[in-house]
Amino acid sequence: MADTPPDARDGATPGEYRPHETTVHYGPEFAAQLAALEAGVNTEEHEVIGALPSGSALLIVRRGPTAGARFLLDADVTVAGRHPEADIFLDDVTVSRKHAAFLRQGTRFSVRDLGSLNGTFMGGDRIDDTVVLIDGCEVQVGKFHLTFYASRVDLAASA
Repeated sequence: MADTPPDARDGATPGEYRPHETTVHYGPEFAAQLAALEAGVNTEEHEVIGALPSGSALLIVRRGPTAGARFLLDADVTVAGRHPEADIFLDDVTVSRKHAAFLRQGTRFSVRDLGSLNGTFMGGDRIDDTVVLIDGCEVQVGKFHLTFYASRVDLAASA
């Protein structure tokens, strides 16, 4: 028995996965961290997202003239556009003066196009109505590709 490889004792082949020997368990927080890493979130952004209070969210510009810029969503209505007084100022001719509105209903967020010339897109599809935002989804306003991140407090509460 001393010469028998350890894997052969229970009938398994060497290197075979044996679920009864699994000793590591990952919780929802680890899953959120892994999803953030896969979405290209750096350590600093991960900390900022993790610190969001309930009822708030964050938009991060992933592609466009101001890549890396962050916009906090903490009001019931946040307007994005090219107008200098827009809540989210996106300075590019591909953006209408009042392009899109980000709406908060409790702890849920949605986006609505405000009749822009070039349209507002979510996940590559043009939106014609108000669309609920899902953590990690991409919203395109003109040349700007913004990724939406909900408060981790709210995500944990809804899980």
